[in-house]
Amino acid sequence: MAGLRDKLTPLLGAKTAKALGGSLDIHTVSDLLRHYPRDYAERGKLTDIAGLELGEHVTVMARIERVNKRTMKAKYGTIIEMTITDGRRRLSCAFFNQAWREKELKLGAMGLFAGKVTAFRDQLQLTNPEYELLDDEADASTMDEFLGEIIPVYPAAQGIPTWVIGKCVRQILDQFELDEDPMPPELLAEYGLVDLEKALRHIHRPPNWPDREAARRRLKWDEAMAVQLIFAQRRYSTVSRPALPCPHVEGGLLDAFDKRLPFDLTAGQREIGDVIAAELATDHPMNRLLQGEVGSGKTVVALRAMLQAVDSGRQAAMLAPTEVLASQHARSLREMLGDIGMAGELGAAENATRVTLLTGSMGAKERKQALLDAASGAAGIVVGTHALIQDTVSFAELGFVVVDEQHRFGVEQRDALRSRGADSTSPHVLVMTATPIPRTVAMTVYGDLETSALREMPVGRSPIKTNVVPVAEKPAWLDRVWQRVSEEVGKGHQAYVVCPRIGDEPASDKGDKRPPLAVLDIAPDLANGPLKGLKIGVLHGRMPTDDKDQVMREFSAGKLDVLVATTVIEVGVNVPNATAMVIMDADRFGVSQLHQLRGRVGRGSVPGLCLLVTEALDGTTTRERLNAVESTTDGFELSRLDLEIRREGDILGAAQSGKRSGLKLLSLLQDEDVIAEARERAQSIVSEDPALDKYSGLAHMVSDVVDADRAEYLEKT
Repeated sequence: MAGLRDKLTPLLGAKTAKALGGSLDIHTVSDLLRHYPRDYAERGKLTDIAGLELGEHVTVMARIERVNKRTMKAKYGTIIEMTITDGRRRLSCAFFNQAWREKELKLGAMGLFAGKVTAFRDQLQLTNPEYELLDDEADASTMDEFLGEIIPVYPAAQGIPTWVIGKCVRQILDQFELDEDPMPPELLAEYGLVDLEKALRHIHRPPNWPDREAARRRLKWDEAMAVQLIFAQRRYSTVSRPALPCPHVEGGLLDAFDKRLPFDLTAGQREIGDVIAAELATDHPMNRLLQGEVGSGKTVVALRAMLQAVDSGRQAAMLAPTEVLASQHARSLREMLGDIGMAGELGAAENATRVTLLTGSMGAKERKQALLDAASGAAGIVVGTHALIQDTVSFAELGFVVVDEQHRFGVEQRDALRSRGADSTSPHVLVMTATPIPRTVAMTVYGDLETSALREMPVGRSPIKTNVVPVAEKPAWLDRVWQRVSEEVGKGHQAYVVCPRIGDEPASDKGDKRPPLAVLDIAPDLANGPLKGLKIGVLHGRMPTDDKDQVMREFSAGKLDVLVATTVIEVGVNVPNATAMVIMDADRFGVSQLHQLRGRVGRGSVPGLCLLVTEALDGTTTRERLNAVESTTDGFELSRLDLEIRREGDILGAAQSGKRSGLKLLSLLQDEDVIAEARERAQSIVSEDPALDKYSGLAHMVSDVVDADRAEYLEKT
């Protein structure tokens, strides 16, 4: 018999096990049985072809509508052109030099067709797809060996189509036996969950739809509990390590700062500020996520908290993802603080502190002084990039850490700062993001953080109009894009052009997609072409720091008309005169990135314009995402739309590090009750038994659902 942690090689044979491991990272019985169907087809019913994506490997159940064999140009062979349909949309297929298939591919036949989605003459196509025809009696009998009336369709790969995976699953299920259910029996009874063995059998071979739903509900609980147990242990570990209290000090820097603020704090800023102030005053480390739209005032909230820490004799560190943003933050903090941030300078207030900038590319003399300021405590506030967390950087008494735009950081980088507290303490941590996060995502992906949101719309912001420019279908529209940029410059304004790639690195061409457009290619093309005569600057992350600062200063001063840049301008860049943004290959960016990028325009009195240039075809999920960005500038609404569009297997995927979480069934839109209940139950279990010594089944389930690397990653998030 086979158990969950058994290897597949002795059960399926070396060749099949190697193919599953190499293509799908499936190595054990657990890996295979938790490789759930991504969809189900009913025998006799067709798959919806709409929403297929370029480059993805798909399986569709469809009917053959047309078959045509012809000789290719120059008589180099034959091509069979086939059209399959779901009754509403059509998908073309092409077989090269496989003339014998013509006899097999009969009009009206229904089958499963698997292959990689490519494009030919702006139409989606499967090239040399694998297929299994269901109308042929012989094939149907073969299929019936592992398929019932409800046909599972698995996430597949080249050479391993869904029906091969189905046969492997059938072989394993015939040998599978579960010794003990990892979930406590009282929890199964309380929530009416089926046992794990039945759930795994019915998710792959459902006798009927109700049994499939019962299986899905149980397996969603496994995923929710696995992640929430990790976070509950993380919270327990964090709370068990003390923090340095940073209480409010009457008459200190914070009070002085509040008196000189030229504007009133919003209700949200005051409310969240009070919560943070109370948490800073305790000896338990604060771990809070602050989300809010671009311009909603997060930086002011963070600065007030940093001043409270400095008033208590501690230091505060602010971590930014890029040198451009770190420099911008340092300048902004100094400007806001005025004489109370000028310690050691002429004209400084009596009790002033110092703001020090530390980045990786600083000169030796500047860096040495910055390191001294941090180590001696002369700098109450230290702003920097990942250079802050290198071993060579030490703090006199670090009590508070602010992580800005946390989604741009690797987990290990943030975790390193958490360990920098003085005398075996953890600093208080405030994590900020301008990407609104639905409550269920916060509970699941940021489960160890309490959350706060600044929901007021940014003050003094002008509206931004966003348009998708589908150049594959309407190539002439690109000319109009550059005309609009010229028109904005003609009115005395400025524009950004954003590209996914710098251009000095090897272009990785994934599949049938061309390499992403690059700054160093586009800038000269524009300067010599449609934007000839305009003053064009270039900005990207690998430029020397002085060059980057020089370009930004020139653009801010209006000496440049157009800035061609990578996503280094995504956050923190504030040029009110910039009114237009063109994002090239917009489909190469995520929804949150696009929302962040367009936040760079419309920052003055003139409405902003954002043009999303894409070759993504109509009807694809990619275009749906771009259409969602076009439809609203409300970040909270956009995050909800993004979740609706994304497939369940992707929702909890990359989190922030690019790794997949391993969660496949949990829906953040539909399963809020499961996530909340699992969070509460996990908290209760861990508070009683932090190491899960009495719950060995749950400990094993965590490793089955979220593998060791991902578990380590999630623990550090």
